[in-house]
Amino acid sequence: MKDLHHCLWFKGEAEEAARFYVDLVPGSRLGKVHRNVMDTPGGRKGEVMMVDFTLAGRAHLALNGNPNYAFTPAISLCAACESQEELDRIWDALAEGGQPMRCGWITDRYGVTWQVFPSQLMTMMSADDGAKVASMTAAMMAMVKLDLAALEAAFASGGKAA
Repeated sequence: MKDLHHCLWFKGEAEEAARFYVDLVPGSRLGKVHRNVMDTPGGRKGEVMMVDFTLAGRAHLALNGNPNYAFTPAISLCAACESQEELDRIWDALAEGGQPMRCGWITDRYGVTWQVFPSQLMTMMSADDGAKVASMTAAMMAMVKLDLAALEAAFASGGKAA
């Protein structure tokens, strides 16, 4: 196998979505824009068929496919943010026309679901102290957009009253 990457199937806004994502995510770039050479279920001859793009160094395709198919939260893009400021910037951009959900999940204006979380979350989730993990997890379950300081405080308390 030479490569394995994601193909995101849009209802006609593949190029717009790819441009939005590469502007949003550091270390990203737009690649080739492929046009239909004939009429297809995803568009007419000459219209954008698919777009190669890279998000944070990982290859993706955006395809204008059959509009009868839609994204579900069963698969999502994960954005591990290095700071609360980065998390806020990405979350706020995705929220414009999007739908926030619990625990750091958000569906963007194109229907793609993201998990936006501080990278420190994975370290806390992997800790051997079950009480600390449970305390942090309980705090996370009550949040929509994740708050790193609140997660770290809950983890540090280990469920004990301050």
